[in-house]
Amino acid sequence: MNKYAVFHKPESNFAYAFAGNKLKVILRLAACDKPDIVEILYNNKYDFTKNRCVREMTRFAEDGIFAYYRSDITLQDARFAYIFRISEKGKVFYYSEDGLKEDYNFELAYYTFFQFAFINVADVMPVAEWTKKAVFYQIFVDRFARGDYRKDDKYINVDWNGKIDRYSFAGGDLDGVREKLPYLRGMGINALYLTPIFLSESNHKYNVKDYLQVDPQFGDCQKLKKLLSSAHGNGIKVIIDSVFNHCDCGHGFFQDVVKKGRASEYYDWFFIDGDNPDVKLGNYACFADCRYMPKWNTNNPKVRRYLTDIALEYLKTGFDGLRLDVADEISHEMWRQLRREVKEKYPDALILGEIWHDNEPWLKGDQFDGVMNYKLQKILVDYFGKSPVKAKEAADRMNGLLLANTEQANAMALNFLDNHDTPRFLRFTGGNYDKLLCALCAAVIFPGMPCVFYGTELPLDGDGDPDCRKTFDWTFQNQRKEFKESFNKIIGLKCQCAFKNARAEIAAENGILKIFRETEEGGVTAYFNTGGRTKKLEVNGSIIFSLNYKKDRLLNDGTVVIKNIKS
Repeated sequence: MNKYAVFHKPESNFAYAFAGNKLKVILRLAACDKPDIVEILYNNKYDFTKNRCVREMTRFAEDGIFAYYRSDITLQDARFAYIFRISEKGKVFYYSEDGLKEDYNFELAYYTFFQFAFINVADVMPVAEWTKKAVFYQIFVDRFARGDYRKDDKYINVDWNGKIDRYSFAGGDLDGVREKLPYLRGMGINALYLTPIFLSESNHKYNVKDYLQVDPQFGDCQKLKKLLSSAHGNGIKVIIDSVFNHCDCGHGFFQDVVKKGRASEYYDWFFIDGDNPDVKLGNYACFADCRYMPKWNTNNPKVRRYLTDIALEYLKTGFDGLRLDVADEISHEMWRQLRREVKEKYPDALILGEIWHDNEPWLKGDQFDGVMNYKLQKILVDYFGKSPVKAKEAADRMNGLLLANTEQANAMALNFLDNHDTPRFLRFTGGNYDKLLCALCAAVIFPGMPCVFYGTELPLDGDGDPDCRKTFDWTFQNQRKEFKESFNKIIGLKCQCAFKNARAEIAAENGILKIFRETEEGGVTAYFNTGGRTKKLEVNGSIIFSLNYKKDRLLNDGTVVIKNIKS
């Protein structure tokens, strides 16, 4: 046995409570090791030395290097102590805080057992109930639909179906979104993610001049409230893109510093090198290299108070959650404060961070509920893209992704194929519609909340910004009927299969990627083939969706989803 591969850590993604009396415990071993049996020995920490419960652990995942064993335990006592016992080829090993040993002194176990000293319910990260069946649709407001034809539209500088560039204003607005709610609901969409809508001189509105004034290009506060009321009436939740990393250089507080320099009460609300900020010199911290977007100093308690109040005002207005832009550049203390205050008043509000890379520091239950799932998107790009990786590598990476965080955080991750910052997924597939549908199916089946970027159902194609931000073609002249039918069926899987509290197992079989979800009604399994050749695949159960599956054969760029009902 490779003792260097053995690993466990309490109160981490290897051991955590997912209810007041329910624990998930995971032990890591080397993938090449095949022990006869892996067990967890446990009791409350005061009785552990006298007697212990024994439960066999299940090998449930591999990531290419390690294998993982799992046990879900329902506790009678919130004071929990445990160690592991591994039997291999006639030898018995014990694993505790003292490491891997061939014997173990149970009389002195209180020195070395792993423990949860006391599982406090306040420390258990809950999953907002509505997110369990959420299917999101992201809308870039200027490009989705225009509903108000009486507004001052002198700012519009491109025909609706004209060529878009970075400085195009097409005229989409909040009334347009509201009028299209029945269309969205008819597709099975029950949650919206709106890009910023507040006062800004850009088409994207990520440089905010006033956080509480709806930009007149999109409407006003009354139109916003009407949209939110209509959405809720249609059973649709709405989250708003909240830009708390930076503002526009025209924001009143920054302008006060420009005029007064160090004498301004807002001087230390920003990161300024010198007595006065100079937009031409750019002698202050900003987003990327955009001098027109000065960065907030969220180390300052007054800034944290200001931005947290804005977040609370958004939720008071009727939004159901916050998507936090450039979340990894903002102080953790800002997010801890925001979470405490938001959850106190709006416990079901979703707090979603934009994190492109490792996200574990933000998902410990004290900051975000979930993140934009860029790591899953990259796996889907690599597996379903022009030069796909093999099924085994995709499965290993998916397992690694799930094991990096708790089930709660995975359940509230936003699973997208593309968004306003990336090329359209159809571009990654080289225009292959079947691969796009397969990837969408994987995003729906995988733990988390699927999110469709507006126009995917057409489907829209496009390279990166601004090409990915084209206007929605409401004539549907180029929509592919068969594609749209499959699209609707895939979106419907989320509610049909009700992946509520469903565990996931991911593996590769005969070059086919397999994602299994165990639901309350039974098991749901999805198979995906991008290997370039037809694969033999016999399925048992009810086929609830298939693409390129014929007579026990899964063709290239195909998927099949099977539901097994528990007897």
